[in-house]
Amino acid sequence: DTDDLDALVSECSRLQKTYEIAGITSAADSFYETVGKLCRHFGLPGPNPDAVQQCCDKYTQRQLLAASGVPIPAYRLAANEAEVEGAAAEIGLPVILKPAAGSGSVGVRLCSTANEIADHTMHLLDGSRSSPRILVEEFVQGRHYCADIMGSEVVAIATLDFDRPPHFVYRGCAYPAALTDE
Repeated sequence: DTDDLDALVSECSRLQKTYEIAGITSAADSFYETVGKLCRHFGLPGPNPDAVQQCCDKYTQRQLLAASGVPIPAYRLAANEAEVEGAAAEIGLPVILKPAAGSGSVGVRLCSTANEIADHTMHLLDGSRSSPRILVEEFVQGRHYCADIMGSEVVAIATLDFDRPPHFVYRGCAYPAALTDE
């Protein structure tokens, strides 16, 4: 069970009796916080679990970026249908609705009408989603880039490719990103 840190520590400890564990990693963003905790437990280099948690919580991430002066689209946090509708009215249509926690574009949708907002809000609040909190964001068009960082250094920048709205399904990436001086 990858959500059971104690079980993972036990399994890694068992493996460590036979193998030298030089590192722990994951291909999925959703496990980076756990990877960081395991690395700290075993004295290995790895991600800071607190920093990972702040990055994976989209609302917290945006608060930190805004406080640091990074320009970001308008956003609001909502917990129910009335709050989502109010946030969308305040920001202006179209908006992006997404779970405040999660990854992989799961639950992300462009909503251009009040009906789309109501339908997707009910979908996100149905109880089976990863987060009961909804992030309502201004829709901004443009390229999507990803910076791969090791330690405190950017080691690569990619251009990400997503399917067309309203769902934004990730399709792949290209390294290196074709950047301009702008």
